Amino acid sequence: MTESNNICGLSKKDFRKTIDGKQTDLFILRNANGYEVAVTNYGGAIVACMVPDKDGQIVNVIQGHNSIDEVVNSEECFLSTLIGRWGNRINKGKFTLGGKEYSLALNDGPNHLHGGPTGYHAQVWDANQMDERTVALSLIDPYGHEGFSGELKIYVEYTWTDDNELKIDYLATTNKKTILNLTHHAFFSIQGIANPTPTIDDIECEVNADFYLPIDATSIPTGEILKVEGTPFDFRTPKAIGPAMNADDEQIKNGSGIDHNYVLNKKEVGELSFAARIADPKSGRTMEVYTTEPGLQMYTGNFQSNYAINTGCTAQRRSAVCFEAQHFPDSPNRAYFPPVVLNPGERYRQTTIYKFGVQK
Repeated sequence: MTESNNICGLSKKDFRKTIDGKQTDLFILRNANGYEVAVTNYGGAIVACMVPDKDGQIVNVIQGHNSIDEVVNSEECFLSTLIGRWGNRINKGKFTLGGKEYSLALNDGPNHLHGGPTGYHAQVWDANQMDERTVALSLIDPYGHEGFSGELKIYVEYTWTDDNELKIDYLATTNKKTILNLTHHAFFSIQGIANPTPTIDDIECEVNADFYLPIDATSIPTGEILKVEGTPFDFRTPKAIGPAMNADDEQIKNGSGIDHNYVLNKKEVGELSFAARIADPKSGRTMEVYTTEPGLQMYTGNFQSNYAINTGCTAQRRSAVCFEAQHFPDSPNRAYFPPVVLNPGERYRQTTIYKFGVQK
């Protein structure tokens, strides 16, 4: 496939640069239907996802950038990137492991967020495009980087299937006990990116969870695990996102909208199961989420600020929804949350799938 027939309109030359002695690049995945996903090895950022609507019109449904310089200097540093070593927040950036207290960067008010300023979103990953549908990224995260223990070897594989599924497989090992919580922070706009990208108010959402984690005013879980029933967080049956994220509710105020972790309904630990679904009534586009993870952070773009994204497009507030499949926020400080410690000899594994479709 030549660049001239890329439907995403992105060029490899705009993504090639040497950063910290490593080469960045653009990798375009194309399935048998001719639809595309574009990925750069800087932060594992997905910069385009081209899928059709009910009339066959193909547009980009993920917020990204047009060049490596735009990715590096993005106003939203986590825009559609990989996240690690720790996805989400840790209270006051502190946790104890093996009797030792660790202190991490405080890059979200009083708390640690998403692995710190030089987390995996800001690393150049080694990349290997295995075939037209698959690219593999790998990284060695050294001992002590951003304050974490253990050297971590990470392998992430993106596969764009003929069923219009973006499948992300994660594998990691460590040489010393550490905590680990990997995820992807894709900003989905299934209404299609534009100038400005429409809000997600009318997007219909379903989340397969009976419980969620309430948060305090700094977005740290209170430790409670509450029923979604009777709250704005009840998406067990499909409903529009707008009324929920604008509800007069203390939890909504704490998150400036929805920025909460759902406890996914699971029959067994680690099973690959349905987590969420969104649908755009206007275009007919849909996206389903499946994951092996116990939690799903739903974020409704509450802090977006009309910044520039792909060519000629802007991301106004609440123009995207993120579904970050993960373990629970602040888990190292909550022994009764699902375990997040990785020991030498063990393998961390995760699979998350984002499947795109059209309503019949």
